[in-house]
Amino acid sequence: MRILYIQYTDPALYPPLEHSSRFFAERGWEVMFLGVGAWGAPEIQFASHRDITVRLLAFRGPGPLQKLHYLVFCSWIVVWIIGWRPKWIYVSDALACPVARLVSWIPGLRTIYHEHDAPGKRDGASALVMRSRTAIARKAYLNVLPNEQRIESFRLETGTERDIKCVWNCPRRDEIAPARPVDSSGDIYILYHGSLVPERLPITVLVSLASLPDNVKLRVIGYETIGSCGYGAILREKAHELKISDRVELLGSMPRSKLFGYARKSDIGLSLMPMTTDDINMRAMTGASNKAFDYLACGLALLVSDLADWRSFFVDPGYALACNPNNATSIVEALGKYVSDPHSLRAMGERGRRRIAAEWNYETQFGRVYEAMEAERA
Repeated sequence: MRILYIQYTDPALYPPLEHSSRFFAERGWEVMFLGVGAWGAPEIQFASHRDITVRLLAFRGPGPLQKLHYLVFCSWIVVWIIGWRPKWIYVSDALACPVARLVSWIPGLRTIYHEHDAPGKRDGASALVMRSRTAIARKAYLNVLPNEQRIESFRLETGTERDIKCVWNCPRRDEIAPARPVDSSGDIYILYHGSLVPERLPITVLVSLASLPDNVKLRVIGYETIGSCGYGAILREKAHELKISDRVELLGSMPRSKLFGYARKSDIGLSLMPMTTDDINMRAMTGASNKAFDYLACGLALLVSDLADWRSFFVDPGYALACNPNNATSIVEALGKYVSDPHSLRAMGERGRRRIAAEWNYETQFGRVYEAMEAERA
């Protein structure tokens, strides 16, 4: 069996794509990715696998040449589908929908549409892209989204009556760390990983750090986006201003395997969302955000935004504390509880780690998609 992933972005920026591709490869499938290199994060790459091939066009920034680049991308996809003859195409962003719609009429070719981020006018999504997204949603053998609220919006926007699976962006079982002992004598590391944007790593985090004991430190792993270019420098400048530069590590982007090495040496994971936003992707992030699950897989307790869905998902079961990310005092109060009780801190992380092992892992989540695909084969 052959499956071709297509996306007008770099697939390595989306851990669920690596997870699902390995799921297929470990079951004897041949997997090909066709995508586009990312801006600002060349270090992030898939771990090598003999049955997974990744081919990328060079990144092209916004402008007239990007339109030509997009036409080249679409032609490239068509040529590969005709020559390689996959049984399935796995469409993983809206910008790949126009070419997916074009080839969806090829006899015997099945389509899965997995939408990680909902497109919108703020993203410059064209009418062609939105019409193609609707067409693919209605024609795909299966649609996959990471959040129930997103599924409701997707059904309303596309009018699809096709099957939709909710698959949370969890880590794989082989990424789960061993249980960790309590250590109340050393430094306490707060970890943030992901794109460096003010909405998810606000300046208030640094302000709060300045009010905590000197053994509490912040570790940041991630990359700037085109829209947040220069934010890393802003964070460094603020740390210098607050006289906490020696307690803040900005480590840049790195492969997932190396990231997990740092996570296993950290204690608290930051997974903060805006308290108010018009962006459906930011409003509906429980299940969709891989950060929280990644942290829990490494035994970290969480600090999340004080939002109803985040409370029910992570705080109420005992894996997290909540705060207002816009208020440094609120952050200090929450982190202070962790700092004063390292046994409780480790116990919360361990509860979450066990939940990841039991059910919040990608094998369990993605299994329902694979079962549906196997049923179609039968």
